Amino acid sequence: MQPVNLRSFKLKVYHHQKAFKRFLGKLGKKPPKGLDKIAEQVNAEVWQEVDCLSCANCCKVMTPTFTNKDIKRIATHLEMSQQEFRDKWLYYDKKSKDWMNTTQPCQFLDLKSNMCSIYEVRPSDCAGFPHLAKKKMVDYMHVHQQNIQYCPATYKMVEKMMERVDL
Repeated sequence: MQPVNLRSFKLKVYHHQKAFKRFLGKLGKKPPKGLDKIAEQVNAEVWQEVDCLSCANCCKVMTPTFTNKDIKRIATHLEMSQQEFRDKWLYYDKKSKDWMNTTQPCQFLDLKSNMCSIYEVRPSDCAGFPHLAKKKMVDYMHVHQQNIQYCPATYKMVEKMMERVDL
């Protein structure tokens, strides 16, 4: 497994993002039979090739949404009240009605190791990211279209899907 080169990744995204988004759009409108099975196989292959710890781009440029359960769990872990946790680290987005990080990169990311300091209690949004192997891939096309620009694993998944699925 080779480490992710973010500069090279961003260049590839720049050149292929439109085609990848177009492919995912078509795939979502006319999914082939067995799409979820193909996605499951591709997911296993992707994680043999992509090392998240050499990247952590998601933690550097995105923010997870924090559910009330996440807030309670993390605040307890940090020995803070839920209100103290929200006041210190989060803001409430009125439009999306979500609690989100006030800073980027994520305050819990150790930039030297690319490791999460609250990994065992991280938000459910982080635990599921990048959502490659969801049971109904069709329901996540819009998520994949967004994540291609942030996540080398998502990019690699779309690359592999394009090799296997004729549209």
